[in-house]
Amino acid sequence: MMEGASGLVVAVAVAVAVLAAVCGGARRAHEWAWERGLGAGRRGRLPPGDMGWPVIGNMWAFLRAFKSSDPDSFIASFIRRCKQVLMDDDHFAPGWPKATNELIGKKSFIGITQAEHKRLRRLTANPVNGYEALNTYLQFIENTVISTLERWARMGQIEFLTELRRFTFRIIMKIFLSSENEAVMESLEKVYTDLNYGMRAMAINIPGFAYHRALKARKKLVAVFQSILDERRVMRRKKLFPAHKDMMDALMEVEDDKGRRLDDEEIIDVLIMYLNAGHESSGHITMWATVFLQENPDIFEKTKLEQEEIQRSIPPTQKGLTMKEIRKMEYLSKVIDETLRIVNISFVSFRQATEDTYVNGYLIPKGWKVQLWYRSVNLDPHIYPDPKNFNPSRWDHFTPKAGSFLPFGLGSRLCPGNELAKLEISVFLHYFVLGSQEKTHTAGCDTCLILDLPTIAWQKSQSSTRSLQMKLRCQEMIAIDGIRIYRMM
Repeated sequence: MMEGASGLVVAVAVAVAVLAAVCGGARRAHEWAWERGLGAGRRGRLPPGDMGWPVIGNMWAFLRAFKSSDPDSFIASFIRRCKQVLMDDDHFAPGWPKATNELIGKKSFIGITQAEHKRLRRLTANPVNGYEALNTYLQFIENTVISTLERWARMGQIEFLTELRRFTFRIIMKIFLSSENEAVMESLEKVYTDLNYGMRAMAINIPGFAYHRALKARKKLVAVFQSILDERRVMRRKKLFPAHKDMMDALMEVEDDKGRRLDDEEIIDVLIMYLNAGHESSGHITMWATVFLQENPDIFEKTKLEQEEIQRSIPPTQKGLTMKEIRKMEYLSKVIDETLRIVNISFVSFRQATEDTYVNGYLIPKGWKVQLWYRSVNLDPHIYPDPKNFNPSRWDHFTPKAGSFLPFGLGSRLCPGNELAKLEISVFLHYFVLGSQEKTHTAGCDTCLILDLPTIAWQKSQSSTRSLQMKLRCQEMIAIDGIRIYRMM
């Protein structure tokens, strides 16, 4: 019997040794495949670390860290030169994964050359982010906020994040396609949800995988946008022009300095890119801002007092907000910036070296990719003391240096809709906090919070006051170093 047990131990030990040898050999072979053409001298200048496993690289280690109490532990061991890479268009080009490029489009901002990017950005910047454009959009955004709050009041309990995404998507659809058809918006919103889930998934085009569903979603979107483009071209040939132009009209008409216009593929890819950003980013940041305000009553009260003062300053003859009132929202702007800093909604981006280049003394060979981890910048304790503490007052008399605050990226690849996103969030939070009173209490479980907003009141004009009641439920998912992550339910 002793001999049998001893034999089993030996067999297990041999199996473990063989498995370790095979695993180690696979990792070394993978590393050799990447480095074999570099030569000894260049290999010695590579950044520290290893290439991980064939096909999956270090993805397991990354996911394990991301689901732990310290999601930045995996990234912390790598060199940090975010600003250098983001600002260096001579040595780095966009290097997004295949799934992102295929789903957003090869002619969108993330898939084109630097020269084409400059051209496309120049042609689209003012219609989206310019002062006159924002001033034009403001009334519609305001009316949408008010009608949305009214609808929520009738619903009672709502899935907060889901409804916020629909709210932001409704705004972006109106701006880009003049569409206010609820059925169309609801259908496209669901398609965009499928698209977004596949954005950073592995590019496995097999039924059941997120990338496969996202490809089908993109095909639907391309078909919808192409049909709208075709219809508008027919209308133009008949000399039938809309009373109010939207972003698609602007994209169809805009010309560069050589008289070139955008082709259909460029227009569609730009629309898909902007609508996806409008569907996701603004809704998530708005949700987090309300969560942080709810968790910090003193900050909530200070925000509320500012908005009440702004409301009182509006002349009786003025209907709604103007850009003048938006500029007065100084403390609310700090609340939004602090939310953007902590949440890091765009926490990562990718660049690819266009030639051999050095970062912090380490070689990045031509064709190799760099992953930019924005969280490590926005949560840098040397710049932001107690970085995971929500403190809008840290922005008092503080202007971060270039590259030390990256809510929308940096350099030539800065998010082209950043001002529009902040305008949406500002208007929503303005009406959200006006007249509201908040309490937290349990609802039969330790991980549930109820946010009661029994007296949200706003003024559409000086002669019209309305109020609503609603409850927002959120379930705690995970705690990360004292920051609670919520899924709104």
